[in-house]
Amino acid sequence: MILVTGGLGYIGSHTVVSLLEKGYDVLVVDDLSNSTVDVLDGIETASGIRPVFEKLDLQDRQGIEHLFKSYTIDGIIHFAAYKAVGESVEKPIAYYQNNLGSLLNLLSEIAQSNKSIPFIFSSSCTVYGEADALPISEDAPIKPATSPYGNTKQIGEEIILDATRANASFKAIALRYFNPIGAHPSIAIGELPIGRPQNLVPFITQTAAGLYPKLTVFGNDYPTVDGTNVRDYIHVVDLAEAHIVALERILDGKANDAYEVFNLGTGKGSSVLEVVKSFERVSGLKLNYELGPRRAGDVVAAYADTTKAREVLGWKTSRSLDEAVASAWNWEQKVRN
Repeated sequence: MILVTGGLGYIGSHTVVSLLEKGYDVLVVDDLSNSTVDVLDGIETASGIRPVFEKLDLQDRQGIEHLFKSYTIDGIIHFAAYKAVGESVEKPIAYYQNNLGSLLNLLSEIAQSNKSIPFIFSSSCTVYGEADALPISEDAPIKPATSPYGNTKQIGEEIILDATRANASFKAIALRYFNPIGAHPSIAIGELPIGRPQNLVPFITQTAAGLYPKLTVFGNDYPTVDGTNVRDYIHVVDLAEAHIVALERILDGKANDAYEVFNLGTGKGSSVLEVVKSFERVSGLKLNYELGPRRAGDVVAAYADTTKAREVLGWKTSRSLDEAVASAWNWEQKVRN
């Protein structure tokens, strides 16, 4: 059985569907702090299977002990974490307690189990900061974190690396995501931010749906194709599938090292205005947006060098920006109807 922590979240739920579609038995653990139990229904609709679910805060060490005694866990994909950059600046202690405490509890239980349990860690391209060169490869230097959230990802990777060094049977892969967008083609699950969206695509779709009067594009004077920020937008289903490939790499004994890192992106950067144009193209609507000043902390451009993921992990994206944006819009319309 594969344990997916934070499995009712945006990326977690899509990964659960991909696992179920490949025939894995899945145990979903989520504390519902940033999701709802209704997502289980969406997972079942998308996959035809309802996974086992346990509501649990991973800061509860006794709860984790009980979990490992109750189920035979053959692999772990660890998503569960607080993830709002701005909120992490306001509540740093809560972010360190939750994100690192949960990770430490899981790793402690793995160590005590005396089993070889593959571990896939949800990391982020934020560890690179303002990269020295583009595209960004896994060898790019790790820059000082610009937020407590980003720091928890950096520290989390360091903890996992140390754990693999201390335990010869423990193998892990950290997946550094770029910018996941879109929804499952069934439109049974998708991105549904609680409160005001922090990411571009849900803000676009919610503006088009009438929740906000207009979208503000933060900065149009960057040294990019049209002056707006450039990011690597990856379809969430492509991203979900990468987790299964990474898990099977360890399960099949193909991992070269006890700890490996892979960037997950398309390898292509798209500007904010290019994403807006993609939305207008697939929806047939004119989006109301305005150009505003730069936002503090935004890097100019970030997109992945996907060579290692393609050649070593054996994975690459197959879905286009338009396909991802169209699925996000389909999901938004379903949610609002």
